[in-house]
Amino acid sequence: MPILGTDYVEFYVGNAKQSAHYYKTAFGFQELAYAGLETGVRDRTSYVLQQGKIRLVLTTPLNNDAISEHLKKHGDGVKVIALWVNDAYDAYEQTVSRGAKPYVEPHEVKDENGVVRFSGIHTYGDTVHLFIERKNYNGVFLPGYEKWQTEYQPTPTGLKYVDHMVGNVSLGEMNLWSKFYGEVMGFYNLVTFDDKDISTEYTALMSKVMTNGNGYIKFPINEPAKGLKNSQVQEYLDFYNGPGCQHIAVATDDIVFTISEMRKRGVEFLYVPGTYYDTVRDRVGIIEEDLNELKKWGIMVDRDEEGYLLQIFTKPVEDRPTLFYEIIQRKGAKSFGKGNFQALFESIEAEQARRGTL
Repeated sequence: MPILGTDYVEFYVGNAKQSAHYYKTAFGFQELAYAGLETGVRDRTSYVLQQGKIRLVLTTPLNNDAISEHLKKHGDGVKVIALWVNDAYDAYEQTVSRGAKPYVEPHEVKDENGVVRFSGIHTYGDTVHLFIERKNYNGVFLPGYEKWQTEYQPTPTGLKYVDHMVGNVSLGEMNLWSKFYGEVMGFYNLVTFDDKDISTEYTALMSKVMTNGNGYIKFPINEPAKGLKNSQVQEYLDFYNGPGCQHIAVATDDIVFTISEMRKRGVEFLYVPGTYYDTVRDRVGIIEEDLNELKKWGIMVDRDEEGYLLQIFTKPVEDRPTLFYEIIQRKGAKSFGKGNFQALFESIEAEQARRGTL
């Protein structure tokens, strides 16, 4: 079942207009499309933003409906991970025949710009996958949306594409959902991390990274592991009230530029202790970047057999300690920063302690 890439990520949010302003200002996303009362949509308002190949849809309900219930239960968060496919009908038939729970039956929507075919299935928690077939469509986004443009146009911060999206599931469910992606969607297990790989003195988690055949889609699946204190995965599950998308990793070609811009615009990142950089050269060898510059911005480095990567993590971008972002620049590395896990988790634990949730 070929998947061509991530089509878009849709968030259910309490105030889409204000959320759109945040993503424009802080992350540098650009206006793309709008749907709401003015376009004939009566139950919701949606703003679509784009940067590079990343499309975000921010949706707010206009009355008491299923979206309102989702927000009441989870707060702002990812509802739809839409996947770009050649044939939305075939994707549906294949996945449902292998055991997926249907969400949206195959159908098509038309306007003067062509036809888009949709279908969808449920995945972990209340999250869903939509299959989007848009090869016969030339509109701004999807039928029902119109071009959105205002005078406020912040510049981009250099974000290019979705590198991976991490799902948090309940204790004992990691193998169930990795099996789902393997058997239902034809993914394979790229790498597995156990509680010895991802642990500190106090907390631990386990993770399996599932990917599709061309490697364009990578879904790490995390579950909490037993530790002396409450792990970041358990904190997420408690505040999100169930499984969901924990973080979105977005790629850049110049992480120093991206992070310097995002910090200036108010995005908060996890603190990396200065002592972390004392051993970086011993651990990762020669890199092109100035280590002092990386230390200044709190950017971490790790190496695998293919090359190295640079990464940094935001603090949660909402009041509930749930969704956050990873900014990543790959210099050949295909891995996920295993050498940074210890420092990263200690930083997360420090934030949990401040929140009283550790």
